Amino acid sequence: MEFHAEGCGLGGRLEPDLDKNVAALRAALGDGSDVVFHEFRFGPGRGCRGAVIYLMGLVDRESVHRDILRALMFDAEGVSADALERIDIQGVQQRLLSATDVRSRTEMGPIVDDILSGFVAVLIDRAAGGLVVNAKQWASRPVDEPKTERLVRGPRVGFTEDIAVNTAMLRRIIRDPGLRVETVTIGSRTRTKVSLVYLQQSARPGLVSEVRRRLASIRIDAVLESGYIEQQIEDSHWSVFATVANTERPDKAAAKILSGRVAILVDGSPAVLTVPALFVESFQTAEDYYSRPLYVGTVRMLRLLSYSLSVISPAAYVALTTFHQELIPTPLLITIATGVERVPFPALVEAGIMVVIYEILREAGIRLPQPIGTSISLVGALVLGQAAVAAGLVSPLMIIVVSLTAIASFAVPAQADSIALLRYLFLVLAGLAGGFGIIMGLLVVLIHLGSLRSFGEHFLAPIAPPRRGLLTDVFVRAPLPSQEMGVPVQEESGE
Repeated sequence: MEFHAEGCGLGGRLEPDLDKNVAALRAALGDGSDVVFHEFRFGPGRGCRGAVIYLMGLVDRESVHRDILRALMFDAEGVSADALERIDIQGVQQRLLSATDVRSRTEMGPIVDDILSGFVAVLIDRAAGGLVVNAKQWASRPVDEPKTERLVRGPRVGFTEDIAVNTAMLRRIIRDPGLRVETVTIGSRTRTKVSLVYLQQSARPGLVSEVRRRLASIRIDAVLESGYIEQQIEDSHWSVFATVANTERPDKAAAKILSGRVAILVDGSPAVLTVPALFVESFQTAEDYYSRPLYVGTVRMLRLLSYSLSVISPAAYVALTTFHQELIPTPLLITIATGVERVPFPALVEAGIMVVIYEILREAGIRLPQPIGTSISLVGALVLGQAAVAAGLVSPLMIIVVSLTAIASFAVPAQADSIALLRYLFLVLAGLAGGFGIIMGLLVVLIHLGSLRSFGEHFLAPIAPPRRGLLTDVFVRAPLPSQEMGVPVQEESGE
């Protein structure tokens, strides 16, 4: 099933005159070096004229010669001249072409769209309409393990930039006739294909309709990555928490589809979006369902602890050393005082400087080539940390706190954006009001989380509102025979 969110703006019907149609396509596509206009003759005595139009680099030229040109120019020799005189474009498709994926077109706009998407246009003189043949072939990355979601146990395949390959991987996992794939074209310039994938028996009709509506309402020139779609359809644009999940793992996307969610695939992006998204899913991985439940429960609690440490640790250090020294044991307090006696900055400024330096090192390590980025991260952390302590700019305990914060943030990569922003928020609140500021900040964040929705689903579900039957797969995981896969979206969820 295919529906279009935007039109290309090129109208007009194809005419029976081949020269006029070719001229119109030349005007629309230009005379670039990659645009191929090949005219040929076929039939008895080569009395019929035709033309193929395609873009080099997007089609398999061997398929063009084998399934189109040879079929028309040589296989049509056995067709009588009278039959060719009476044949229409459907007759050419059914009797002369040997290609399997052939579609008829009567409008100029759809033909231009198809050519830009990698189809080959076939025009016949004196025939009303034209044909487009699927002969797509372009360079693409092979299926490989996603580098951002590695597992110890589990499939070693990940999504690629080809939407057809990604759809096939989901079909391979979910061999159910109820699996539906709908395609929408978004972007007036890029004409990017975006596919909705859902299981008809599991997904709520209201959810599917809402996803269709939001995609159809997008008005944008270009879609270069799935992040463009995510920001257009999310519920809360100004929230630090993402209400649209993403994954590069087919098994993870398939598990969410089986639990009633809708997957959104974008051509050119290996990141597949899934909606609705739940906060607790940030602490879950696909490997959780391949391992023993007791171990999984322990690891999930460690992820929750890591998330808390990565957000609160610098703020807690500032609050304790500035406002609540009486809560620190005396031996530890003496050690801290010895370390900070040469530091000229207050604890808030000291923590702020180190957190900013860490974010700079992390960003540099990501953007630079991998060998250089790794060296920069290691050398920067060791040299700058040691030099800062030796110069008396920061205390040794602050280096430990920031290092613990950095390491803990890697345990929950799905919340990396919110961790970085909330860390600054709590740091400022701790510097202004100590522990009271941290508590007030936690209350504000919890209220905000409780108010968030993701396509009608509570973002904190199944914790708030509580759903007793689903709490067996939140921070701990019960054995698989006693629960459903993942955290299913419930029918009673508000729209």
